[in-house]
Amino acid sequence: MLYDAIAPLLPGVQKPARYTGGEVNMVKKNPEAVRVRFAFCFPDTYEVGMSHLGMKILYHILNKREEFYCERVFAPWMDMERAMRENQIPLYSLETFTPVRDFDLVGFTLQYEMSYTNVLNMLDLAGIPMTWRERDAVDAPFVVCGGPCAFNPEPLADFVDLFMVGDGEEQILELCEHYDAWKARGGTREEFLLEMANIEGNYVPRFYEAQYDEAGEFAGLVRTRDDVPARIRKRCIPDLDHADYPDRIIVPFTEIVHDRVMLEVARGCTRGCRFCQAGMLYRPQRERSLERLTDLARKLLASTGYEEMSLSSLSTGDYSHLPELARALVEEHGCKKVAISLPSLRIDSVLGETLEQTQSVRKTGLTFAPEAGTQRLRDVINKGVTEQQLYDSVHDAFSKGWSGVKLYFMIGLPTETQEDLDGIAHLAQVVLDAYFAVPKEQRQKGLRVGVSASSFVPKPFTPFQWEPQNSIEELQEKQHYLKEKLRMRSVNFNWHEPHLSFLEAAFARGDRRLCAVLRAAHARGCKFDGWTEAFDFEAWMGAFADCGLTCAQFAQKRFALDAPLPWDHIDAGVTKAFLRREWEKALRGEVSPDCRIHCHGCGINQFCKGVCKSCE
Repeated sequence: MLYDAIAPLLPGVQKPARYTGGEVNMVKKNPEAVRVRFAFCFPDTYEVGMSHLGMKILYHILNKREEFYCERVFAPWMDMERAMRENQIPLYSLETFTPVRDFDLVGFTLQYEMSYTNVLNMLDLAGIPMTWRERDAVDAPFVVCGGPCAFNPEPLADFVDLFMVGDGEEQILELCEHYDAWKARGGTREEFLLEMANIEGNYVPRFYEAQYDEAGEFAGLVRTRDDVPARIRKRCIPDLDHADYPDRIIVPFTEIVHDRVMLEVARGCTRGCRFCQAGMLYRPQRERSLERLTDLARKLLASTGYEEMSLSSLSTGDYSHLPELARALVEEHGCKKVAISLPSLRIDSVLGETLEQTQSVRKTGLTFAPEAGTQRLRDVINKGVTEQQLYDSVHDAFSKGWSGVKLYFMIGLPTETQEDLDGIAHLAQVVLDAYFAVPKEQRQKGLRVGVSASSFVPKPFTPFQWEPQNSIEELQEKQHYLKEKLRMRSVNFNWHEPHLSFLEAAFARGDRRLCAVLRAAHARGCKFDGWTEAFDFEAWMGAFADCGLTCAQFAQKRFALDAPLPWDHIDAGVTKAFLRREWEKALRGEVSPDCRIHCHGCGINQFCKGVCKSCE
């Protein structure tokens, strides 16, 4: 058994519980008794991957079917990988310690562009050929990818057999069912993939070819055969209430990033922030009912023993039954000291008693995202919150016993000026003023104000998809300026590494030329690029040079509004015409109201008719 070779390695690595499996609620099946085995691979460490809600959902859905077995695979940290390679131990699953190369289907979730080298490294460690062309020549599993990064699949097109675009709850089952039938009747890999290509939401890169102009720039994507769709429409689950959701989740033996029950109250967002890719990709907004959520909460807490529950969505404060849900959860579970956390709060959300109720057991932290320092720039990005709303929100929180607040901002946003940077420091002072405006005997001691500045990354399917990113030097200069401006007592300033954002922008907006860069970067040892201690910018610049390209060609490119984009063959539901209108309104500093107030004709109603409540 493979575990016998793994066990001696564990005392010599960090966090050995990452590699042992056997956790509470782990699904155990007889591998010989199932017909399809699916390796769900998360291209990051165990503690990051085990925090991912999508993996929990799909793991549950597949394992409900007796004939399917979904097992988990995570990227081993560098110490464990080194030990595995030295001892010739391949990448394996946590449920049965089966080599990943022995599975039928190997699926990766793509949550972040800087995990792409981990995908290649995990395939290499598994002994699976990296490209679909190489896999065609041997008996290898099919490599499948989904997640938000699948909406621009081109930088990984050489390495992936099939991309699943959109909500995965139905797609993952269809994939396994069709594979089961194909395996039973026999046939070629291409026959199976052709069958999958004609199911909505599936993109098979081998059936499409990228074209380039005389200058070597991307000029479009064309089909290599007529019996596959010209555009791939994303999949959308219209009714969350009837969508499968786990009532038991795995409880790790080691601490993970989000070590709590996660209750998805809604999917999608109606706010229309112009920088936010998720707000566009996951349209339309859909909600779970109060009854369904309270039932799930009861079962999840009972099956896990967790003492904290997070109400999850892109904008939890907008859930239409939030007061009733919060009241019901606190009344039923508060006596058991279960804390309820509300992430993704908007400053302009009307929470009042709800916030006080959910935090009556234990205060779990308070985070707001003004995103920009001035009203002008907040209007540009359609983040229509005001300084007064921020003051009122934090003053109310400080009055109710909070002493810590985190503020999230972006730098490098389109049209940003020096005044906008000064505005970030000003808003930090506003929070300090709000704290000291609370009577001394009423407020808590130990004021902590965290100010975080990430670098703006233009993303596909947003109104800013055509915009260039600031250069590394510009971003560094802005970070240094803010560091000096934010030398305030009780204020802690941190920022995101601009070199990482530079690469993220390139791969977010890149085309198939980046496949060669990825392979070159992997050959140079790049992996865990999202981790500061592992990131090697010089190696990446060398990889671009190896391929005759530069990162700036992609990150700092200003696309013409009528230029073909590498993701044009993907239909995310929002139209290019809508995104252009929002881009034009941004330049005018015009705000678009919440979709629930006014329909802006984004296109999602035609795509998913009857689901978008804003269009009724």
